[in-house]
Amino acid sequence: MDRPLLTARSALVLLLALLTGLAAAALTVWAGSEVPHSVLCGAGSTGLGVGFFNRLVAPDQPARGSHDTDPAGGSRG
Repeated sequence: MDRPLLTARSALVLLLALLTGLAAAALTVWAGSEVPHSVLCGAGSTGLGVGFFNRLVAPDQPARGSHDTDPAGGSRG
């Protein structure tokens, strides 16, 4: 198996969402809220960030020389 566990796009989306959640939690603590409230705020921001960055980051494009066709000659995708 030579395939990676995550694609580069998936890793980028998850990383950006995680950084968003950490920033939201840090700002909530800095504003004076208790830690459990900050954790919930950060978790919610992470969940919303996944959906947001999933739509924002462009999907992977097939390689230029890739022949992505089915056996009947039509295009897949």
